[in-house]
Amino acid sequence: MTSAPPDTPSSDRGSCIALIFALLAERLRIHYEHDTWLKQAQCTTLAADWLARNRKSLPLQTRKDLADLSEQLAKQVTDSTSREAGLFISHELQEALDPRYYSEVGQTLMQECETLFDAYSNLKG
Repeated sequence: MTSAPPDTPSSDRGSCIALIFALLAERLRIHYEHDTWLKQAQCTTLAADWLARNRKSLPLQTRKDLADLSEQLAKQVTDSTSREAGLFISHELQEALDPRYYSEVGQTLMQECETLFDAYSNLKG
């Protein structure tokens, strides 16, 4: 039995971007369904759960930072769209969590997650 290859920087990057996207989807779902925002601790816990399901791990501070990025993007979405458009976006992101589902909205917001993560990475290192 061979062991899995170590994570490469590109796969770590991809995991971080996917995590931001998943947190964004959940933040918007909670916001539009319950008219409230997830607190950072809740989002950080969701991040740990998501990472565990995907057999990944990140330091607590990185999870907090990625949760902050997802909050930033979620608030941009809600500030720049009507409630109806936000509900549509939220639904599309929930669907787009399934890799078999193609969504232009999901792809656009995944690119935004990538842009945010790259800016964060440049500041951190």
